[in-house]
Amino acid sequence: MKYVVITCLLLMSLPALAQSQSRLWTDADQKYTVENLKRTRDELVRETENLSDAQWHFHESPDRWSIAEVVEHLALWEIIWAREISVGTRNKPQPELNQTSRPDSYYQNFIMEDTPHKASDLSKPTGFIRGKDNLTFFLRLREQAIAFAEKTNVDMRAQFEFTAAGDNPRNMHQVYIYQWGHVDRHLRQIRKIKAHANYPKGGKI
Repeated sequence: MKYVVITCLLLMSLPALAQSQSRLWTDADQKYTVENLKRTRDELVRETENLSDAQWHFHESPDRWSIAEVVEHLALWEIIWAREISVGTRNKPQPELNQTSRPDSYYQNFIMEDTPHKASDLSKPTGFIRGKDNLTFFLRLREQAIAFAEKTNVDMRAQFEFTAAGDNPRNMHQVYIYQWGHVDRHLRQIRKIKAHANYPKGGKI
C-alpha cells in the first residue's frame, strides 16, 4: 500500500514537473523583468519627486514636452502595455515562433537608440494633468504591472501578440523589455530637460 501511494504521488507530480521543465520564461527572466519594472519606477520617482510646479511644466521650446507631459506619456503607455500583455497572455501559446522571431537584443537596442521616436496618437500627452498627478497616474498603473509580473505563471516567452508587431510578432517577455526600457528612454529626456540653461532653479519646499 505504501508503494502504491508513493507511485500515485509521483504520477500526479509528473505533469507539473514537465510543465516546469518546458517553460521558456525562466525564473531568471521573471526576476529580471520584475527588477527592471521596479528599477525604472524608482528612478522616475527620484527624478521627479521634489519638482516645483514651474519645473514640472517647463518647456525647452514650444514644440518640446514638459516633464509633466513626458510622465503623462509614460502613464498612457502603461495602459497600452497592459493591453498587449492581456491580449498576448490569452492567445494560444506558440513557442515555435521564437525560432524565427527577433532576438531580445533587437528590442533593447530599438528602445534605447538616440533616434527620435514619434509618439502614437494614443500616447500623446494632453497636458491637462498637473504636476505630480502625472506621477500618481503612472505609479498606479506600474504597480499593477509589477504585481502581475511577480505572480503570473504564464510562459511569457511562449505567448505572442500580433496586432502591434506586423510580420514580426514579439513574445510577452519582449513586450516587458519595451515597457521598462521605454521609461529608461524618457528618463534621459527628463534629465536633458533638467539640464537646460533656462530650467527653473530650486525644488519643491
